Amino acid sequence: MLALLLSVAGLKPWQRASLLLNQLLAEERVREAAVWLPDYQVDIDARPIPGLHTDVSGLTYDPDRRSLFAITNSRPEIVELSLAGELLRRIPLSGLLDPEAIEYLSPGRYVVTDERQQSLVEVRIDDTTTHVDAGTARQVAIGIGRNGNKGFEGLAYDRRGQRLFVAKERDPQRIYEITGFASLAQDGGAALEISDNPVRDAALPGRDLSSLYFDEATGHLLALSDESRLVVELDRDGRPLSSLSLKAGRHGLQDSVPQAEGMAMDDRGNLYIVSEPNLFYRFSRPDAGRSD
Repeated sequence: MLALLLSVAGLKPWQRASLLLNQLLAEERVREAAVWLPDYQVDIDARPIPGLHTDVSGLTYDPDRRSLFAITNSRPEIVELSLAGELLRRIPLSGLLDPEAIEYLSPGRYVVTDERQQSLVEVRIDDTTTHVDAGTARQVAIGIGRNGNKGFEGLAYDRRGQRLFVAKERDPQRIYEITGFASLAQDGGAALEISDNPVRDAALPGRDLSSLYFDEATGHLLALSDESRLVVELDRDGRPLSSLSLKAGRHGLQDSVPQAEGMAMDDRGNLYIVSEPNLFYRFSRPDAGRSD
């Protein structure tokens, strides 16, 4: 009971009570049909990424390469990481003012965001890529509720449903659902449809949104809050279902995660988080296969 209370500390009282009650009363069938974050324990804790010193941000898993891609924004680069947090390569990125998130779409195709311009940019990366120029890439400006450095902060993609989820950081927090981007980016033949759920978003746990992940197996979204040091699992209706605290002493963490900015999950269910300035974390369930 104490562990559950600590895991939701920092939320508003009604949010904490609701999430705690959900986790306490969840039946076994509910847990089995969920990601179920309370089961996760850290097995790589705050490992500095060699060669990077600051501003590591968004994160995505590439199932074809079985590696991770992150993005940096002060000196824009796309970096490829192993599943143990080793730096595999660095790709300079130009043409964006404030790159913040990256998401895998399909083999060799990714989407990145420019937070200040609130644009979505398709980029291509293969074994021979040594530089990415977003200025010459296909891009779409969304521009919903612009307010400087509190714009598009996270991405998640539902490959089966071809839905792109875009997180607006705060003031207010929003999760936009965009359909048609993948087809538009590929052949220009589709129209974008953008929707959101203000009622759901107003009740989101956490003070901000830093990253998103869509779990294909369950249809659930994971939402990362840097300021609340919390990952929350949202069910198909957007209701908080389970949580993982990023505070010291929780889930095996020696120290609190200082500024979590990116989140991804591999096909074995391992959860990865990157934090500024250059820290790498991996969480796994007891029944999940390690990916070293």
